[in-house]
Amino acid sequence: MEFKRLGRTKEKIPVLGMGTWKIGGDWYIRDCSRDEESIRALKLGLKLGMRFIDTAEGYGNGHAEELVGEAIRNEKVFIATKVSPEHFKYEDVIKSCEASLKRLKVKQIDLYQLHWPNPNVPIEETMKAMEKLVDEGKIRYIGVSNFSVEEMKKAQEALSKYEIVSNQVEYSLLCRDVEKDVLPFCQREKITLIAYSPLAQGKIFKYSKAFEEVCKKYGKTLSQVALNWLIQKKQVVAIPKAIKPEHIKENIGAIGWKLKKEDVKRLEAVLDKYKQKT
Repeated sequence: MEFKRLGRTKEKIPVLGMGTWKIGGDWYIRDCSRDEESIRALKLGLKLGMRFIDTAEGYGNGHAEELVGEAIRNEKVFIATKVSPEHFKYEDVIKSCEASLKRLKVKQIDLYQLHWPNPNVPIEETMKAMEKLVDEGKIRYIGVSNFSVEEMKKAQEALSKYEIVSNQVEYSLLCRDVEKDVLPFCQREKITLIAYSPLAQGKIFKYSKAFEEVCKKYGKTLSQVALNWLIQKKQVVAIPKAIKPEHIKENIGAIGWKLKKEDVKRLEAVLDKYKQKT
């Protein structure tokens, strides 16, 4: 496995982790029908070195966290989870964190993230609670998710003792909006960008012809090429979904090799042309 530093900390995390959106259900909707397969996938990922799992209290109404807790028993894993925006008031942040700790069956959460911005709750109130959680040893690092540059700046200003170490946003070869401002800001400020939906929720497979030449050259699949493109970016790590064991096996193939610069440029250019045609 390859690693990158988390923000400005000394912590190093795998460049390829496992996302858990749709594991254990939908947004605040619990579904236990695929629990065994999900746990197998997570355990396989850990075995292959993907010891970075991202989840959230809202995934499956907390069930995703329960499944992660089941999968990581007695394992050394970097755990990231998220508090929902409707829980951004001081006491609610504390309660949400404590509930996540119980579901995950851990004493400490490595990275606790604000899932989406909430303009209805002062960011100062939310961050005061986050700092208390760090002080109490319930979380190690503070992160955000889906925050703009301006929102990241305000969030950092609201912290008196700690730094924001990460921003989790959608980023893939098909969705490159963050390259305009969020990614450059994160790179400049040494904030880790955690890329979710790195395969554009499967939409990227519509453009398989754009990948044919590069995939053939490296002997890799479309998913492996797309993930390798992402993790080459400075300050970027990716968290593809860990729903099925076969996906985990394929995803790990994105590690241990590197796209050449000319192939990166050609891939981006060809894909842009394909997107314009559709």
